[in-house]
Amino acid sequence: MNLTDISPAIALTPLDGRYHNTTAPLVEYLSEPALNRERMHVEVEWMILLANGFEGNGYEPLIEGVEPFTAEEQAFLRAIPEEFGAEGIAAHAKHEAVTHHDVKAVEYYIDDQFAKATASMPHINDRLKTLVHFACTSEDINNLSTALCVKQAMEQVWTPAFKEIIDHLAAKADEYRDMPLLSLTHGQPATPTTLGKELAVYVYRLTRQLRHIESQEYLGKINGATGTFGAHLAACPEVDWIAVSREFVENRMGLTWNPLTTQIESHDWQAELYGTVSHANRIMHNLCVDVWMYISRGVFAQVPVKGATGSSTMPHKVNPIRFENAEANFELSCSLLDTLSATLVESRWQRDLTDSTTQRNIGSALGYSQLALYNLMGGLKSIHPNAIVIERELDENWEVLGEPIQTAMRACELKGLPGMDKPYEKVKELMRGHEIDQAQVEAFIDAQSFDEETAARLKALTPASYTGVASKLVDFAR
Repeated sequence: MNLTDISPAIALTPLDGRYHNTTAPLVEYLSEPALNRERMHVEVEWMILLANGFEGNGYEPLIEGVEPFTAEEQAFLRAIPEEFGAEGIAAHAKHEAVTHHDVKAVEYYIDDQFAKATASMPHINDRLKTLVHFACTSEDINNLSTALCVKQAMEQVWTPAFKEIIDHLAAKADEYRDMPLLSLTHGQPATPTTLGKELAVYVYRLTRQLRHIESQEYLGKINGATGTFGAHLAACPEVDWIAVSREFVENRMGLTWNPLTTQIESHDWQAELYGTVSHANRIMHNLCVDVWMYISRGVFAQVPVKGATGSSTMPHKVNPIRFENAEANFELSCSLLDTLSATLVESRWQRDLTDSTTQRNIGSALGYSQLALYNLMGGLKSIHPNAIVIERELDENWEVLGEPIQTAMRACELKGLPGMDKPYEKVKELMRGHEIDQAQVEAFIDAQSFDEETAARLKALTPASYTGVASKLVDFAR
């Protein structure tokens, strides 16, 4: 049997197949029907503005011969996108099969809805079909619809999941702010830190990206075929179309008005947003790798899930698959987001259609990131510090105290104490390439001509207590 013959159709990508339950919330905003619904929303709001005017023109119709819509009629128009469902999707598809133009199909679909108007709404009739898409090029509708779709997807789906990651990390950073941890720089034992401080580093990095995302502008335009309002003025020269455009984009659509465009809105805001999301992805990818290696090292222990299989042949294993899944999906998301950022900012002269196909992958780009966020959150909730391993690592690496000892020797030399020359070399001879213990460290300190206070301070240090102000630094994470 051919898989293509099975109904309902089998999903080609894992986002709509294997991982559908995780990525489904984005369908509400970034699917093709969601885009068409927003197109209808833009079209009917444009009609209402043309018929009813705005504060700047005294709420008078903008076009001669058009009577203002009543409240009932406005509600009828707004119900067209609000009630766009399975039946409407099929009806729109029939129009597009004939027109081979998705926005024109939206226009015809709206025309069809006028036939459903009741006798109590005399202005919703065939005569007003002319008002649909008045003075608009398809990109007037598309750029606003896309901006609204992306804005809602970010605000309602992606950003809340991103914040959940940050909040979880912030809570754990605070919980483990005093838990000492052996650092590894270049994979080698180094100055100890605290687990909380290391988690706080990620909180700080991710919070900066969150601020960029929350302050992101979403630009829009409605100014005609090449951004000149040419058709608008030819039809209605007495109207201040610049003011109308600004009113519509800012106050009716809730977007940032772009006054200067070609046929398309230039997509710079999209490049900025996708660049920021990609950057956030990469920070979280770094987190996944770090946690994976902490698990491998034993610093983090995983909570086994009852009934789950870690390995098909090795029953003892609990694999860090959540972090591996997140790592891979962040990479896929970045590849798409980077492509979107690079290509959407270019257009041949006043218009080419490459952006149309490209923008249809926004859902995939954010979908892979959403899937990664889900798995990262699940992974973070399934781990906890392994205090036994952490303490053992610290106790096995007394050589990390070479740094404070040689630095204290330098300070004493600067104060004029004798016998403090070549501190780095002396400590290196004792500690590099050797396994040493507390007794050897204390003996070395006793052999130097430290003042009593400095000697006591150094001898009080252990790998577990040599964490500087790491605990206090957690407070700077947010």
